[in-house]
Amino acid sequence: MPRRTRRTARVSWRSALTAWLSRPLADFHLVLAVFGLLTILGLVMVLSASIPDSLNKFNSSFVIFAKQLAYVCVGLVLFWIALRLPARTLRRLSIPAMVVSLLLLILVLVPGIGAELNKARSWFKIGPLSFQPVEPAKVALVLWGAHVLATKRAMLHQWRHLLVPLVPAALMMFALLMLQPDLGSTITLAVIVLSLLWFAGAPLRLFGVIALGAVTGAIVLAMTAAYRLERLTSFFNPDADPTASYQSKQALYALGDGGIFGVGLGQGKAKWSYLPNVHNDFIFAVVGEELGLIGAFLVLVLFGLLAYVGLRISQRNTDPWIRLVSSTLTVWLVAQAAINIGYVVGLLPVTGLTLPMISSGGTSAAVTMLVFGILANNARHEPEAVAALRTLGPGRVGKLLRLPAPEPYRPPAKRKPVRPSTPPRQAGRPVRAAAHQAASAQDDRRRTRRSTGSPDPRRRAGYPNSREGRIR
Repeated sequence: MPRRTRRTARVSWRSALTAWLSRPLADFHLVLAVFGLLTILGLVMVLSASIPDSLNKFNSSFVIFAKQLAYVCVGLVLFWIALRLPARTLRRLSIPAMVVSLLLLILVLVPGIGAELNKARSWFKIGPLSFQPVEPAKVALVLWGAHVLATKRAMLHQWRHLLVPLVPAALMMFALLMLQPDLGSTITLAVIVLSLLWFAGAPLRLFGVIALGAVTGAIVLAMTAAYRLERLTSFFNPDADPTASYQSKQALYALGDGGIFGVGLGQGKAKWSYLPNVHNDFIFAVVGEELGLIGAFLVLVLFGLLAYVGLRISQRNTDPWIRLVSSTLTVWLVAQAAINIGYVVGLLPVTGLTLPMISSGGTSAAVTMLVFGILANNARHEPEAVAALRTLGPGRVGKLLRLPAPEPYRPPAKRKPVRPSTPPRQAGRPVRAAAHQAASAQDDRRRTRRSTGSPDPRRRAGYPNSREGRIR
């Protein structure tokens, strides 16, 4: 193919992509595409990775997959509800959601109410179903924190309004999570708080102080728990304790066996008791083993596309609350995926964070689908999307899902300043001093007229020596 033809093809491809991205509902369709692909890929990989564990525990190949499928169905309902709710309603619900989340985090610590699993009291169990309250608490913190910062955006240059009440509420959540203990969810909440402060325009020196405090806190937490210290030691020196670094080594072996094209879906060997928690924390190793480098790269592309479209939704919106919510939710999901993939490939210490939408985890999957619903709803509230939907109709997807037309953003009315009852005083001049100075100036003018012999201007105006002429 000649060079000129190649250049023409590149230009036409770029122009076509630019034209498609400039459409009013491009971000909405991108969110739906990423959501659908991650959901399908997650269900397929959970089915493949959970068969050995399901056979050993339940004597059936599909018990874990059936639970995951049930939670995904619940997540689809949450996705649809979040997609239909107006932005104002979501913002109003953020305050009661935050209060309920704090109460649930307290109740889960009570023996007899919260269930303990893997040495952590983090679940509510009702029969075969389990519920982890920290997952909806993350969403509540995002919605409520964005509401607080958007309401006080004119006063965020003051430290008191920037940090209070967001940071005290977040510290309360941190303390409740460390009492469970749950280090992975604490890291996620820290990412959420940092994202809220960053996109709200906090100064850089604040992040330096937070980073110093985070490093100090991580060292203290590592020293207070033996298993955390083992994780750090095995990360910096894997050969010092082979049992502590067993999972990381097996994950690297699985990724190496996959090669470029993988060994085939369902044909992996690491899930057969070689790699513990393979369908939860280390499912990315199964993706790399069975689907190869191509499958692993597909996961990276999907989360990279999520980062792009989420930040684009934030940039194209005019509502400050929607901007904060969209950017923070995006950073949360992408950062969690990066941490999970990082410790699977050996770049980070093991933290126990799951891979969003792909790892097996009922509450995590359902809440992540709720987050995607909020992002898709925010994409429909872009000004161009609102104008198109209210003018041309809901479109095929809107008709299929019975979505209402979004309301345009109306900034809050500015309060009129109250007119003072008394005239304002001049700065630095008391009332008595000003009156005394005015009387002195009037006496000086009178003395000047008497010494020069100039007539009183009131007499020339027709006022004789009368009471009206003397009293000014």
